[in-house]
Amino acid sequence: MTTTVTRSEPSPGVVLLTLDRPERLNAMDHALVADLHTALDEVKADRSARVVVLTGAGRGFCAGLDIQSGSTVPGTEGLDRVNAGLATQQHIASLVPKLRSLRQPVIAAVNGPAAGGGFALALASDVRLAAASARFNVAFVRLGLSGCDIGVSWLLPRLIGASAAFELLLTGRLIDAEEALRLHIVSRVVPDGEVLDAALEVAAEIVANSPTGVWMTKEVMWSQLEIGSLQAGIYLENRTQILCSTTGDMQEAMAAFLEKRPAQFGAS
Repeated sequence: MTTTVTRSEPSPGVVLLTLDRPERLNAMDHALVADLHTALDEVKADRSARVVVLTGAGRGFCAGLDIQSGSTVPGTEGLDRVNAGLATQQHIASLVPKLRSLRQPVIAAVNGPAAGGGFALALASDVRLAAASARFNVAFVRLGLSGCDIGVSWLLPRLIGASAAFELLLTGRLIDAEEALRLHIVSRVVPDGEVLDAALEVAAEIVANSPTGVWMTKEVMWSQLEIGSLQAGIYLENRTQILCSTTGDMQEAMAAFLEKRPAQFGAS
């Protein structure tokens, strides 16, 4: 059975998911959306998986919705336009909270164009690295739709601020990797051909830390984007920190440091 999302494990604990429709710049049709849902569900159930790296095959990351083939959910053909459209919309957009809810951090290795839904996948990742030729845009508004789609209007202002986000959402203009770096959409730009290696290096640094500590860091960081006050955020940190201290990972990390050896953590 063919799949439009391939999985490999380049090193222990690291899962590489590659969007694999290079002839269409990995644009989203129904098969790719469904395959990505399946791949993320499998990662969620895999306790040996510590970090996910998401990238695209060929010269693109993800060009957004495949306008030629569409992404209509099978079985909705008999529904009216609103219900069929909403089912498809929900199927695509639910990828974003699924990425966010994974206990494993997700690193987007953006190797080329990331437009529309592809931009949303990058924003929903926890870390974003870009190749020099990467390009980003909120494509929806240029297709006669709202610029607010697939979680982008929630994620983007929290990453770069409301003012800059408004401009990108309203214009849909294309930005290059260097501007994405200046706006803090990505944390690093590397030469073409090196972004996957850079992402795997970051993944290795994360894997070296304790599984529970990494999981709680991701969970608390995302929760802090929704918490309404500093004090509520500190309460959450306090309880999470005490929870982490009961796993034995802190003792192992301190012993490894003193003994000048890599830490050996159990599964979370």
